Amino acid sequence: MVLSSGHTLMAQGAQPLRNASLAARVAHVKSLLRTTPLVDSHNDLPWAMREDANAPLDVVAYDLNKPTKGMTDIARLRKGMVGGQFWSVYIPGEIRDSGFARVQLEQIDIARRVIARYPKDLQWSLTAADVRAAHRTGKIGSLLGMEGGHAIENSLGALRAYYDLGARYMTLTHNVTLDWADAANDVARHKGLTPFGKEVVREMNRLGMIVDLSHVSPAVMSNALDVSEAPVMFSHSAARGLTDVPRNVPDSILRRLPKNGGVVMMTFVPGFTSQAVANYGNRVTALRDSIAKAYPGNNDAQFKAVAAWREKNPTPTATIADVADHMDHMKKLAGADHIGLGGDYDGITETVVGLEDVSRYPDLLAELVKRGWTDRELRGVAGENILRVLSRTEIVSARIRKERPASTKTIHQLDRTLRQ
Repeated sequence: MVLSSGHTLMAQGAQPLRNASLAARVAHVKSLLRTTPLVDSHNDLPWAMREDANAPLDVVAYDLNKPTKGMTDIARLRKGMVGGQFWSVYIPGEIRDSGFARVQLEQIDIARRVIARYPKDLQWSLTAADVRAAHRTGKIGSLLGMEGGHAIENSLGALRAYYDLGARYMTLTHNVTLDWADAANDVARHKGLTPFGKEVVREMNRLGMIVDLSHVSPAVMSNALDVSEAPVMFSHSAARGLTDVPRNVPDSILRRLPKNGGVVMMTFVPGFTSQAVANYGNRVTALRDSIAKAYPGNNDAQFKAVAAWREKNPTPTATIADVADHMDHMKKLAGADHIGLGGDYDGITETVVGLEDVSRYPDLLAELVKRGWTDRELRGVAGENILRVLSRTEIVSARIRKERPASTKTIHQLDRTLRQ
């Protein structure tokens, strides 16, 4: 509940609102978000624009001032009270047509053109202070996040160039193991980070680029925590202790986060937030393999067989409660100061019930109110925690830049396997 002055009736925290109606809890959350920017760390809108069937790569045709067929547009961002957004400039690790750099540059171009096209709503941001300044003027501070170290093509010079173009975090891998880092969903060839991989982390620290550990193997997570002088992030992950899939964060890593100061940005991917959904996905994969063997080369028969099975075995759903369960688990092991929001909107095809698009963030925070999370904790999850990580990364960078120049090390100098 909100007084006319804008101050909440529950000034001592959200605890007294636990038994209030959903409407009252949402109103309370929105009162907090007027002074604390809600910052999401991962939205794949630039890739959705690239892949749009009607007008691929066309920022003008994909009009955010109108309702879009995806999960993101200006009206829904406003309804969700989003105050800051890391736009993911994702590229697949499997691209081989002309190297990764061309596609990466195109994605950065798309994202920057989107931000420039909506100056009344989006504001180009490079620092935590920029995001706060944008929020104070009623705009959405817009930053870039790279999803996959394959884009640097084993070059620290390329890494620095991407930073200069605005990238403020880089996910060390996507789904493909690199020459210097193991991916969670691929073969682990290095048992973590290679010497060059550790040099990538050090150079990111020097630049002021957040080290993102979503998508990497647990060994890479551990190595990065050992090496990084700045807080790390998981831009869109959940807790492996509740949903046992490779993309989630193990409990052992969660326990290490407080010392590092990093943050897990809770994602809304159904298969990461519900074990039932994850199990169903595994069953479908196994079924497809067996059906392919039963009907070799007959795609029509294979499709019909899978569809018939799905009709008899409906897909389970993930709910807001499942997402909140993960956040409670993270809070227990790492503390509320190490949790944020990374929805992965427009990078997913199925959504959590109640979190269908970017308008629904207040509903999730209202669920946390119901569970007794305090106002300070809610502000942290909404945006203060990730802004702290970004600010601290900037401070560490300023110190390191005075201590050492840009690294000129190469993967061939550092990694024995590539020298052989």
